[in-house]
Amino acid sequence: MSTKSIVLTGITTTGTPHLGNYVGAIRPAIEASRDHNVLPFYFLADYHALIKCQDPERVRQSTLEIAAAWLALGLDTENAVFYRQSDVPEITELAWILSCVTAKGLMNRAHAYKAAVQANEESGESDPDKGVTMGLFNYPILMAADILIFNANKVPVGKDQVQHIEMARDIAGRFNHIYGEHFVLPEADVSEDTAVLCGLDGRKMSKSYDNTVPLFAPEKQLRKLIMKIKTNSLLPGEPKDPDTCTLFGIYRAFATKEETTAIRRRYAEGIAWGEMKNILFEYLDDHLKAARERYEALLQAPDKIEEALQDGARKARSYSAPLIRKVRHSIGIRSLSL
Repeated sequence: MSTKSIVLTGITTTGTPHLGNYVGAIRPAIEASRDHNVLPFYFLADYHALIKCQDPERVRQSTLEIAAAWLALGLDTENAVFYRQSDVPEITELAWILSCVTAKGLMNRAHAYKAAVQANEESGESDPDKGVTMGLFNYPILMAADILIFNANKVPVGKDQVQHIEMARDIAGRFNHIYGEHFVLPEADVSEDTAVLCGLDGRKMSKSYDNTVPLFAPEKQLRKLIMKIKTNSLLPGEPKDPDTCTLFGIYRAFATKEETTAIRRRYAEGIAWGEMKNILFEYLDDHLKAARERYEALLQAPDKIEEALQDGARKARSYSAPLIRKVRHSIGIRSLSL
């Protein structure tokens, strides 16, 4: 087994990758997959997807699109372990085992659960748990199992996910206290400089706001969406502030420092919004063209994607299977033969 530090990242299969996903999570993860000083684990969190999505075709299609996107963008599957959560049965087995040592009070404090209860109370519902599934309630335990089954050292997350890493540490510590040292206590790796893109309406680009630009939108759709991005009413020739502009924010996330500086000067000179939208469209179309072609080819070859995922699952299980055997033995689930 590798002695490298293990870094783990999950991608929920509930949507189509968009520009914000790419800049904030996919691109840095692709770059990290080439770091031979660590062992990166990247997984498609299809069981997590079931918490929010009960559309089977949507889950399947999202799995296909996300896997194709990561492979098209150059994920190094020789160095990284790329797999589908549901192909590693030790994860869900460990989730049940961990649930047996996890206090309900800890789960009561989870942000997502508390938000659902608060929404019910504010709407006047008599049942504060209305609409809360056990999937939502137990989400942090499954996430803990995702991390602990590989004894991941670091988990790159946004600030909103730090609580889940802290919970995974608490759960691991409790298990270790009862049954002996089995799990590494993971650390949250929060990047302060991760780019956050605004969407069509100026708010953070998010599926929740329906304001996204799909990463691999066809040329005509990409142009149409760029043209829909909200701008202010300043006229051509009037100086404009690039740092409050969605168009500039997206451009800067893809362009070089020199290109960004040049466009910043154009804003000071009063570039017209129509011209800036054309510049952004042409830049993105050119930047993503080769990857988009690879993506489209992969969508037409799902067997190739499946082969990559199954290969990743075999690698993943070479870590998870020995650990679950050790865990089973420690908790008393073992052969009766001497």
